[in-house]
Amino acid sequence: MAVPLLVRPLVRPFAEFFRREAAGGIMLMVSAVLALILANANWGPAHFFPELWEKHLNLALNGFGLELSLLHWINDGLMSIFFLIVGLEIKREVLEGELSDRRQAALPIAAAIGGMVVPALIYFFINRGHPAANGWGIPMATDIAFALAVLQLLGPRVPLGLKVFLTALAIVDDLGAVLVIAGFYTTNLHLTYLYLALGTWVLLLNLNLLGARLLVFYLPLGLLMWFFMHESGVHATLAGVLLALAIPSRIGQAKPELLLMLNSRLSMLQDEVHGADANPRIISEELEYLSDAISSPAQKLEQRLHSVVAFGIIPLFAFANTSLEIDGAVFRQLASPLAIGIILGLAVGKPLGIGLMSWLSIRLGWASLPTGVTWRHLWGAGLLGGIGFTMSLFITLLALGEHTAGEPVAKLAILTASLISGTLGFLLLRTIPVRNA
Repeated sequence: MAVPLLVRPLVRPFAEFFRREAAGGIMLMVSAVLALILANANWGPAHFFPELWEKHLNLALNGFGLELSLLHWINDGLMSIFFLIVGLEIKREVLEGELSDRRQAALPIAAAIGGMVVPALIYFFINRGHPAANGWGIPMATDIAFALAVLQLLGPRVPLGLKVFLTALAIVDDLGAVLVIAGFYTTNLHLTYLYLALGTWVLLLNLNLLGARLLVFYLPLGLLMWFFMHESGVHATLAGVLLALAIPSRIGQAKPELLLMLNSRLSMLQDEVHGADANPRIISEELEYLSDAISSPAQKLEQRLHSVVAFGIIPLFAFANTSLEIDGAVFRQLASPLAIGIILGLAVGKPLGIGLMSWLSIRLGWASLPTGVTWRHLWGAGLLGGIGFTMSLFITLLALGEHTAGEPVAKLAILTASLISGTLGFLLLRTIPVRNA
């Protein structure tokens, strides 16, 4: 369906976001497959990687520091940047995106709640009384990058409204995962460090209230908050979300002043473009200045980090955490309550929860289907919601612990459920006829 000319500037930021997430999902898929191949190869260099992740790295400054394995630096350190991006995306959507309008937000919020509660209940019902019952959070989250990558493969068969719906749903899903991690997967607390972390966050919030606009004021304090959070026993990645909430999301100038400045600069730029000796470098610098002027600190940080996270941090996380040796014993464990709970939670619970809560919210008049989206589209999106790769792996490490007997089983179950969900979602959406504009 063609996008009307006047609407294109409004949907362009989402389209760019969609393309980056979809491309990141393909990169994530390649990293996971490569990790599995290397972990199960019989040649020497393949066994280098499991040993590499256990190597320790010590970072210290003036007597203060941390010594962690490379795997922990990835999972606790680099993933904090991923959670910073998650926090920035949630904040943007709540303030000015799909979640800012109550009626628009009702459908993805209701769908996300159903898509979190039903899988968790299915998992807990199957595993109650078992040692793995604490893993009920594993099948709750949707991997936005993988899900959007599948939509990208479908091209014009997928209406824009469905892409927006699935993106908003996954962002609410991420918020739910953050709350679950903070509330239920926290180790023993060291209150002194926790108070120091919260005090640092209050300082960051006050910087925002006082009008500090430069990121150089926020990022060093965010790093300090991460250290305090790590030492407190609360998972350090949550510092990324707290930092995102503190960074200003409004532009620094008042609207009339901004319009005057933009008109002046655009007039100068027009003269430069139509001049006889137009300088491309000056034009490029002027466009960069204009982009900077209309962007908030939160927008600037999100733009700078998004590609780093999508094409660097998340694929590295996947590569390090899916180094899974798959043998007959692990496959036999797919019949265990742990694996069945994860597979049914993601592949059945996700679409069931998303579909039923969507139907209920529309039936009660709280929401309506997006333009161009049918119930078949929505059930297809529900199936794609069962792709729970990144956040599910992350919660697995918190709920079951690393190097435990349940960890490889849970990872294989997540991969199996994600493959089933992605395949079924793709096939269902593939059968829906393309509507002509």
